[in-house]
Amino acid sequence: MKHIFLLIFVFIVSVVDAQVWITTGDQSMLLKQQAVDTDGVLSNLPTIEINAQKKYQSVDGFGFTLTGGSAFLINRMNPTAKAALLNELFGKGENAIGISYLRLSIGASDLSASVFSYDDLPAGQTDEKLLKFSLSTDTVDLVPLLKEIIAINPNIKIMGSPWSPPVWMKSNKSSKGGFLMPRYYAAYAHYFVKYIQAMKANGINIEAVTIQNEPHHGGNNPSMKMEPNEQADFIKNHLGPRFKASNINTKIIVWDHNCDEPNYPIEVLSDAGANQYIDGSAFHLYNGKISALSIVKEKFPEKNLYFTEQWTGKNGTFSGDLSWHVKNVVIGSMNNWSKVALEWNLANDPGYGPHTQGGCTECKGALTIDGSAVQRNVAYYIIAHASKYIPSGSVRIGSTVVAGLPSVSFMTPEKKVVLIVVNEKNAMQQFKVKYLDREIKISLKGGAVSTVVL
Repeated sequence: MKHIFLLIFVFIVSVVDAQVWITTGDQSMLLKQQAVDTDGVLSNLPTIEINAQKKYQSVDGFGFTLTGGSAFLINRMNPTAKAALLNELFGKGENAIGISYLRLSIGASDLSASVFSYDDLPAGQTDEKLLKFSLSTDTVDLVPLLKEIIAINPNIKIMGSPWSPPVWMKSNKSSKGGFLMPRYYAAYAHYFVKYIQAMKANGINIEAVTIQNEPHHGGNNPSMKMEPNEQADFIKNHLGPRFKASNINTKIIVWDHNCDEPNYPIEVLSDAGANQYIDGSAFHLYNGKISALSIVKEKFPEKNLYFTEQWTGKNGTFSGDLSWHVKNVVIGSMNNWSKVALEWNLANDPGYGPHTQGGCTECKGALTIDGSAVQRNVAYYIIAHASKYIPSGSVRIGSTVVAGLPSVSFMTPEKKVVLIVVNEKNAMQQFKVKYLDREIKISLKGGAVSTVVL
């Protein structure tokens, strides 16, 4: 009798400390905690069993791109509302979602209010020694906001990505399209160095840079096209050696575009001279399949992978975007070796601005900011289901695959097990989550997402 009581006690203890958080497509539950269900856990339900002995990649973090437009809007909130929002986004605790990774544009992105670089000159002029380099445009909103974010989370990781170099370096002398002229490769490598050093002087460490945002899309404003042989040449003969000579440890990441072209990063990484300087490859998913990341991993297992951008749009639905993005951007990228999962812009105004002339007019931020009022949109919950519970330094671990319930599991530095699962079917599904002696039952509406912490 004593042994039976002890067994029951151990089982109760093992499930009481479990937590289940759910977001539904109908928004009736938004990252809401659900009571842990132990009723009928021994019944014959589909089971996701977690195996912490199988270890895969470590996680750098989850987050968004902090666009120039996002920084502009947040900085114009009243001080009380702004402080509360920043603590919610980047802090720890019950009411915070713990964003741990940010992507920035090096110069303007199309979600900046206007196009700029850090070395803009009158037409016909050049500045190969970068004597006129200046971070001044970013010191108005972006840099001050980053300093506030770093004060809240000193360990946040930051990636920089250029949409276009200064136009005097480009073949068409335009912010839109064109290519980087080889005569300016050395100057552009120096431009990256000066950017990293200038940010460092402001207390901002740039963890990684990509060479070019979407190098096969020259129709955005700003944008630039860049072929794999050009990236390999630029890294091998200019950027890599310049970083080394300048004692810069910022990671160099290639591609930063869609999953339909895994051969692009494979070609760059196949250049031995460039390979030695490259940390890994970055992907978006506007075309292709998320499994493309694993194709690159198989060819170059020692190199890292990053998922850096996916936007939700004004014409999308909360339910459709929630299930698709969690399945692909979060679960899919992590199950295919990514170290980060980033959605696109953090914030926009009610008119989907600011943006450049020719920039995205439909990109919906994780937040809609109207003065000091904040609306949390679907991308907020997509990322929060991961960022709130899976800190940097967590490791992906093994778990069984159940049809209709895509999932991914992690072990955190605090030795907590975290499972993210989405019900991709339309109907309610019941299933069990099992880890060691812990076994709980979950009921998940069609299209809903759950994060389970054990």
